[in-house]
Amino acid sequence: MELTEIQRKFVVHWGEMGSMWGVNRTVSQIHALLFAHGKPMHAEELSDTLGVARSNVSNSLKELQAWNLVRITHILGDRRDYFETSVDVWELFRTVVRERKEREFDPTIRVLRELVSSPDFQKEPADAQDRIRSTMELMDKLATWADEMLRLSPGTLDKVLTLGASVQKFVRGDAAPAAKGDDPDAHHASLPMI
Repeated sequence: MELTEIQRKFVVHWGEMGSMWGVNRTVSQIHALLFAHGKPMHAEELSDTLGVARSNVSNSLKELQAWNLVRITHILGDRRDYFETSVDVWELFRTVVRERKEREFDPTIRVLRELVSSPDFQKEPADAQDRIRSTMELMDKLATWADEMLRLSPGTLDKVLTLGASVQKFVRGDAAPAAKGDDPDAHHASLPMI
């Protein structure tokens, strides 16, 4: 498959970003290619298009499947496995957040809880106990927030993200102050409602 210049730049950049996020570059490029192309592709086509070894593609596809970002599909009359990803950015976002939370965040919370509940925890200096407890409490709140966000429909999640940006501006004081004699709640009118 011949990539357009836009597709090539997208795939290359996504591979670079993947490396910064701790994901193998080829894994990220394959995912970006499947997303940009929007149609199932077989491993040989992925290998030829990206110019990477077939074994690298095979290993990368296994990793993408483990992350629930790629699934196998078949085409009538063709015995090869084809691979596809969701073309819905919200579904991909939710999958990545859910997978990273389960793999990275949840185990850390479990360890922090074990530490705090250990009898030896009381032997730690008070300031160290406070820092560990505060970390656990923050991570618990973030985990609860993430779980709640994952339950929202894409439309509602989009509204929450938009509202979040507006709330940040308001809290920072970027919102225009109400003039004397104006309705004191008038400045809330610019905040989007869910």
